[in-house]
Amino acid sequence: MMTSPRTLLAILVLSGWATAACGQDQDSPEYLNARHIIEDGQAQEVGAFSDADDWIREELWVETEFDSDGDGKLDRMHAAVVRPAQTGLSDLKVPVIYGSSPYYAGTSGGLEYFWNTQHEVGDVPPRRTNQPQPVLRARDGISNAFVEDWVPRGFAVVHSSSPGTGLSEGCPTVGGINESLAPKAIVDWLNHRAKGYTTPDGTMEVTADWATGKVGMTGTSYNGTLPLAAATTGVDGLEAIIPVAPNTSYYHYYRSHGLVRNPGGYPGEDVDVLYDFIHSRDSDRREFCNSTVRDGLMMENMDRVTGDYNEFWASRDYLNVIDNVKAATLMAHAFNDWNVMPEHSVRIVAALKKRGLPVQQYYHQGGHGGPPPMTMMNRWFTRYLLDVENGVEDDPKAWIVRQGADRQDPTPYEDYPNPEASPVSLYPAAGGLGIGALGTQRVEEQGVVTLVDNPSFDGEALARAEWTDHRLLYTTPVLAENAHISGTPSVTIRVSGDKPAMNLSVWLVSLPWTEGGRAQGGVITRGWADPQNDQSIWESTPLEPGEFRELTFNLQPDDQVVPAGQQIGLMVFSSDRDFTLRPAPGTRLSVDLDATSLSLPVVGGALNFDQKEGTD
Repeated sequence: MMTSPRTLLAILVLSGWATAACGQDQDSPEYLNARHIIEDGQAQEVGAFSDADDWIREELWVETEFDSDGDGKLDRMHAAVVRPAQTGLSDLKVPVIYGSSPYYAGTSGGLEYFWNTQHEVGDVPPRRTNQPQPVLRARDGISNAFVEDWVPRGFAVVHSSSPGTGLSEGCPTVGGINESLAPKAIVDWLNHRAKGYTTPDGTMEVTADWATGKVGMTGTSYNGTLPLAAATTGVDGLEAIIPVAPNTSYYHYYRSHGLVRNPGGYPGEDVDVLYDFIHSRDSDRREFCNSTVRDGLMMENMDRVTGDYNEFWASRDYLNVIDNVKAATLMAHAFNDWNVMPEHSVRIVAALKKRGLPVQQYYHQGGHGGPPPMTMMNRWFTRYLLDVENGVEDDPKAWIVRQGADRQDPTPYEDYPNPEASPVSLYPAAGGLGIGALGTQRVEEQGVVTLVDNPSFDGEALARAEWTDHRLLYTTPVLAENAHISGTPSVTIRVSGDKPAMNLSVWLVSLPWTEGGRAQGGVITRGWADPQNDQSIWESTPLEPGEFRELTFNLQPDDQVVPAGQQIGLMVFSSDRDFTLRPAPGTRLSVDLDATSLSLPVVGGALNFDQKEGTD
């Protein structure tokens, strides 16, 4: 029987063979005895670890504790290892930087496979077209991410493909328990608690005798979700994680306070669309996965009609299993990430801090993605994977890139939200079809004002309009001093409509709007809610025409400085064409101004206005 290249590679590695030296004497004591070098609390690049031609590379399949594709056998995850040659030539053992992803092997689809968003809120949507199978990427190994940064510093780098993707067995579940247990299995293998094999169905074992057992995970977006997912299993050996823009709740990704909502830039995306997008495994279990997971579990429970929370969504919300986390967490996110919105990280950090775990936060003002500076990541992994007492526990708890600053140059703060921030209450006054006032004193007997929904106009057009009956806009006087917002704003609003279901969207803006940039004017933050869910996100109650409902809900967390000379504006409208369903124009939404207010967390607890521009 012929031996496959992967099997031959594994046999060579297991037999102690390493790749031939390239420019270095592998027999020299300096090479064989190379060890980690620590300076300024960080692992430094070591010459003997740095020649890529010397690195040991191996691929294997790690056996999990689940059978998600129903074939009667435990699923095996495809993994790839890159490690310094000394781990095969000497007694050197190294910790691991580990990344897992459903994207490594390839993805599929386009907007034509998304759900149609042009229908009335609360209606059963027309069925979408399923996406074709992705085309598998052909490459040696799985990914090259992290390798050049960490192997020269004396770490091994491990990658694995998620269940049902690439050469990993099983079914994708988009947040199901197997996507947490799959990376757990890799950590278990690195700690000699799970078995690895040279092939997906063979019996020749691969062991990780070169590993210390200490593992750190990182990645961005879905790849940043999986470090947290693994940590919620409580697996021993996962010492530290650096999630970047992680999706910590698929409900919060695809819904908002009971409202059907999509990530920015992807109208009509939902959990089943993402399933198709990542399902790259080519096997005889594909139809089983499609019928069981996508066409069964997801279609029966995702609910694009009411948008309510349920057990399906609860099982894909990592906050519900946060008590299992033991890993030290350096969280990274952007305050203008309208794909995976900042609440995903903020909610998890708040829970971890309550549990007394080591936590740091890094935030920037850009969009989706963006890891912390390498120095921060290095200090974090050096402390928790190499056990170097570098004092990272005493570093500032929050690092925030200010507007206009380089992303590599964050400003340190005692914590986030800023401990010096406290809520400022703001109240609207009449005139919102034009530009009404927003002040710190409640104005009585403002009455009810009605807007007419029209998703033909996007939020920016509505915010820039001097007058329109498609939104309500209320602004503060001109700021005399910079206003540092830090935390999660919330809005209380009493609304009614002329239909059983409707969208409710709220933007907080800085005006005048600046063309092409947001350092002066633009979106501060956003929020969306379903008036049917005024009591609970678990249950919708259809609206009666003219019946008012009062809701209090959070906007997205933020930390930015609104400069002096700007005005802070509260904009209320119905359909947000970039994020919500797009019903036919004409729905009438009425707001009771006497029962509407904004709570804004401001450092110093006060807003200072230019007296020449008028006061409250």
